[in-house]
Formats: sequence, C-alpha cells, structure tokens
Amino acid sequence: MAETRTRGRRERLRAETTAEIKDVALRLMASGGPDAITLRAIAREMGMTANAIYGYFATRDDLVTALIDDVYTALADAVDAAWAATAADDPAGRIRAWAHAFRDWALANPAGFRLIYGDPVPGYQAPEGGAAPDAAQRVCTGLTALAAVAWPRASEASGASEDFQWSDFDAGLLSKIRPAFPDLPPAAVALALRIWGHLHGLLCLEIYGHLRTQMLSPDKLFREELAQLVRSLGLTV
Repeated sequence: MAETRTRGRRERLRAETTAEIKDVALRLMASGGPDAITLRAIAREMGMTANAIYGYFATRDDLVTALIDDVYTALADAVDAAWAATAADDPAGRIRAWAHAFRDWALANPAGFRLIYGDPVPGYQAPEGGAAPDAAQRVCTGLTALAAVAWPRASEASGASEDFQWSDFDAGLLSKIRPAFPDLPPAAVALALRIWGHLHGLLCLEIYGHLRTQMLSPDKLFREELAQLVRSLGLTV
C-alpha cells in the first residue's frame, strides 16, 4: 500500500512538472518567439538542471511535438463542441458557432495559435505522420463541414467556380476529407479553403497585434465579416 502511494505521488509530480514545462515553453515563445523554445532556457526558468529536464523530454523536438498535440487537440475539442451544440438544421448557426469557437480559443491561447498557425519553430522536425495528426484531421474535417452544410446553395449564391479538379489539391488534404465527404465536388473543397481564408486571415491580424492600433472593436469587425460570409453562402444570417 505504501509503495502504491509513493508511486502515485511520483506520477502526480511528474505530470505536474511536465505540465509546467509545457506552460513555460509557451510563455517563452509568447515573449521571445519560436527561437525561445529550448530545453536549457526552460530549465533555467524552472530552476532545474538541463540534465533533469531531459528526463521529461529527450529532445526539444519531442517537447514541441507534445505542445502541438496539446494545442491542436484543445482547438479541435473547442470547435467540435460548438458544432455539436448547434442544431443540424441551422447551417448558418453552425458556421457562426464554429467560427466563434475558433476565435475564442485563439484569443485565449495566442501562443498556441502562433505555434500551430504562425512562424515555424526553427529546425523542428515533426515525427513521421506529422504532429497531432488526429486533431489536425478533426479541424480539417470541421472546416470542410462548413462548406458542406452550405453546398450547393453556396455554389449558386457565390458563383463558385466549377473549374476545380481533384488534381488541384494536395493528396494529403484529399486523404483527410474525401472519405468524410465522398459526395462533395472539388469546388466545395476550394470553398472550404476560401472560408478558412476569411476566418484565419482576420484572426492572424488580431492575434499578431496588427488590429490594435487600427480597430477599437475587433470583435465587431469579426462578427461583420462572419455575417457577410454567411450571406455570401446563400444562408440566412
């Protein structure tokens, strides 16, 4: 019994230290950019020796991979929950819910947003299959679902080009979305990327601080952009 309690304490301490290492890494990135994520810098911040921190993450790349997995999974959970909480017969509502969940998560986790959507960590080598493949698949599928709920009305309302072919898209992207949406044409996949551009572009301006001196209410701007997007898809705002 005593041995079990001791092992439990060690496991809790390890989990707490691992979580602190990740938190410190994101704080360093927020203040110093991707270059600031080093195991030695984290060890200094935490008052640990470099050798001690290697007991938690053998390499810097292992730590970055774990961070990406955590961050991407949290984002996927947030947008999936927003989608599921909205009625299936309300496509405009689902698009708005997904988009606002994306923005809310990004504003609450700016360092995480920059880690997965901003400047790459110099020298980082992702594992085979990529970092956070399951979460990336969920977010990619979610974005495609935004186009799927509006199709084909969106095609008629926005004049979406029918000239797209499957050969226009990366094979890795198609392997993620075609099994989930076998009936969608190539033009709908292009529409999904355009929707992403609307949401992601404005969010990048906000997260990277470019709107701070230009707009007193970024939230109002985002809502208007989203309303215009929904209208352009032929849906009721």
